[in-house]
Amino acid sequence: MSESHDAIIVGGGHNGLVCGAYLAKAGLDVLVLERRHLVGGAVVTEELWPGYKVSVASYVMALLQPRVILDLELAKFGFEVIKPPPMFQPFPDGRCLIFWDDLTKTCEEIAKFSRKDAAAYPAYREHMRAVAAVARRFLWEIPPDPASRRLADVLDLLKFAWRFRDVREQFYALYDTMTLSAYDLLGRWFECDEIKAALGFYASGAGANSGIKTPGSAYVLLRPYIRDHETAAGTWGFVRGGMGAISEAIAAAGRRHGMKVRTDAEVARIVVRNGLAAGVVLRSGEEIVGRAVVANAGAKTTFLRLVPAEALDPTFIDDVRHIRDESTVFKVHLAVDKLPTYTAFDARYAGFPHPAQVRIGPSVDYIEQAYDESKYGRFSRRLLLSVMTPSLVDDTLAPRGRHVVSIMGAHAPYRLRDRSWDDARDELFDNTMDTWREFAPDADDGILHKQLLTPVDFERIFDLSGGHVHHGELSADQIFFRRPVARYANYRTPVRNMYLCGASAHPGGGVTGVPGHNAAQVLLRDLGRQKRRK
Repeated sequence: MSESHDAIIVGGGHNGLVCGAYLAKAGLDVLVLERRHLVGGAVVTEELWPGYKVSVASYVMALLQPRVILDLELAKFGFEVIKPPPMFQPFPDGRCLIFWDDLTKTCEEIAKFSRKDAAAYPAYREHMRAVAAVARRFLWEIPPDPASRRLADVLDLLKFAWRFRDVREQFYALYDTMTLSAYDLLGRWFECDEIKAALGFYASGAGANSGIKTPGSAYVLLRPYIRDHETAAGTWGFVRGGMGAISEAIAAAGRRHGMKVRTDAEVARIVVRNGLAAGVVLRSGEEIVGRAVVANAGAKTTFLRLVPAEALDPTFIDDVRHIRDESTVFKVHLAVDKLPTYTAFDARYAGFPHPAQVRIGPSVDYIEQAYDESKYGRFSRRLLLSVMTPSLVDDTLAPRGRHVVSIMGAHAPYRLRDRSWDDARDELFDNTMDTWREFAPDADDGILHKQLLTPVDFERIFDLSGGHVHHGELSADQIFFRRPVARYANYRTPVRNMYLCGASAHPGGGVTGVPGHNAAQVLLRDLGRQKRRK
């Protein structure tokens, strides 16, 4: 007899675990199936070399929502955030910016470049916080279908409009962030090129396949403000034990309520009978029955590989196929016995011995040119780099006196022109080191071990279509009621009793836990309706 559960979660990434934990907490019999040997999806810590533990994909806890942390009581299961020293950004002329928690000190840093921009910075922050407060409310919404004529959907749309009736001028400000480029939005506040580059860095260097001048890239400027860091859940930072500690804590929280987790359990097919999801078949041939199936895998994996094509409308399949998800993100991981020396860093001035977070992207033209190269199937000689050394504040990650360094880089296109990544990866590593050495001449002196992951590697290891860490671009055409595709943004799918809970669903990628939370609420609501009908 086949094993049977109330809900089967396909994929043990952090959102799948969040969804499963909420369902188990509500009393459902939940099974999470993970294809790899450990849970977490892209939110994992792995010992790449003996004694060196690395956050292989995601690298900092900046967005995990307080509601999820507190609801699931993650602190009871080892979740601990360590605040790193301030962000440090060097410039070729020897100057630098340090982004302090203290607003006055940050303004003093900005004043070294422009007094006008220093005066504008507090007002800019207040503006972004006000816009983010509205955006934060959208996180927890189940996106309505504005084109549907079904009475229930029309009522959902009207209720949605009523809940946001108090959003007036902020509506236009939010619209600006969705449509303007980061460069244009920042230009409304700041005059100095270096300040625009520093504040707009992540609009081009945080997973998006866009430049700082790409329309719609201003949306990424909101992300640092989306999470409320003033709650009992605590602030952002590095996670003790690496990012995988988040996934392990969520899994433990779910297990407390009876959630079962199986690793090395790859799903080969989602079973659909008479239009209803009925369970899954593993790669081993084992069939598991479920009242509901929740896919944490990306939309393309789910609907182009796991669900039988005959169970889906060809138009829907075509919409999924056209999701834009080709990434330009790459990572370099290093084990080192010597920290690099940044020529622009003065420990006495900074008040801390070494920067744990370094951004390299010194001008708007520099950032835009790196992106331009990727549009033509190439990567730049001078790359955008975000250099993290979490072992400076977390001694569990490396042997005493040694460190792990993780470099998140952009833009290295998923599809290279005229050559393969097998031929190009050494050159990408060399360009990364050349770029780093411009600001830290001894950057490669202490390297003991190295790993480079291209977008193709992210796809292979983590089953991220196109290597995209967000399961697809976070752009105006692929968010809210169009994520993953139009008419199916409410976490439900064309297959009854089947749901999406991963980054393909609203609000998208990043380690937020929100897709998992929202999908669980929708499934519980649907089960409640089914029970009432009976």
